[in-house]
Amino acid sequence: MPGAVASIGRELSPIVVGAAGPDGAPLRSDAIVRIQSMTKIVAAVAALRLVEQGAIALDDPVDPWMPELADRRVLADPRAPLDDTVAAARPITLRHVLTNQSGYGIIVADSPLQVALGDAGLDPANEPVDLPAQEWLDALSALPLAHQPGEGWRYHLSFGLLGILLSRVAETSTREVLRREVLDPVGMPDTGFRVPDAEAHRLLPAFRRTEEGFFAEVEPAGGGFHTGPAPFDESHSELVSTLADYHAFLRALIDGELVSPASLELIRTDQVDAAAKTDDSFFPGFWSSTGWGFGASVVTEGPHRGRFGWSGGYGTDFFVDPDGTICILLTQVEMDARILALLGDLQAVRD
Repeated sequence: MPGAVASIGRELSPIVVGAAGPDGAPLRSDAIVRIQSMTKIVAAVAALRLVEQGAIALDDPVDPWMPELADRRVLADPRAPLDDTVAAARPITLRHVLTNQSGYGIIVADSPLQVALGDAGLDPANEPVDLPAQEWLDALSALPLAHQPGEGWRYHLSFGLLGILLSRVAETSTREVLRREVLDPVGMPDTGFRVPDAEAHRLLPAFRRTEEGFFAEVEPAGGGFHTGPAPFDESHSELVSTLADYHAFLRALIDGELVSPASLELIRTDQVDAAAKTDDSFFPGFWSSTGWGFGASVVTEGPHRGRFGWSGGYGTDFFVDPDGTICILLTQVEMDARILALLGDLQAVRD
């Protein structure tokens, strides 16, 4: 990686290593980065705050707010043809969405549904979303579920649904929901869907490693999807943030400043039944010592039991230990074998 910004400890203690890019300027601790799937727990906290306010309940069907998801059809088998379906046994609920059990998500095994997701532009990738929220939802809802709601686990797409659901429950934009429920209460001025023009110089470039081991720029410094006016409704998109903002968010979360102890327990403990943890639901071995809470993974076995956290596709990662230690690492290199190895080393640092 060209460089990284990090912190480990109960309090923010910035560590800055390297440069913004190959032959680039030295990194700054206030660099703005694309946090990708580290957005999930932020959206989950916003949803839990709406639950605590009585706007929606965890086991409420999402149909009243998202009629596009009413009367779902479910594949008879995850690898079945798209027209081999049965009726959904139950509606999709907020709980299903928060636990990646809606029936929508990454399809690991070769199948007609996997092909259909790719053809519709819905196959998850590090590239920014290229469909407006309503078009994205319409394309997704035209496809069957991979499994009955609540009876399987598929990663990622449920949280695109969550972003749209937040706006409809709160009857305002998702940007406003996140600002009102999380960003302003915590004090996260540099977190959002957009980087203000005046701060664009702090946005790092993003890279992908080539087969030859060099860095190919995939998003420029100070530019790309997150700069300038929003091209469309980006409710289903992901955020940019900084080390200080994200540390403040995690500190406020575990200190009880954002949600109740009961809601925090739903985030930091496994909420997925064993029957849903199938070998074809994610990468091999994922479930051996890992579960999924609301918006983050949780460690269920071994010396780090009770740790929760998650990564982002451009080489960002966080975890929180039961003793309140927070670790955050922010690079901007697309996940590959070397970045995954780095994160594995990071996870072991407190053995």
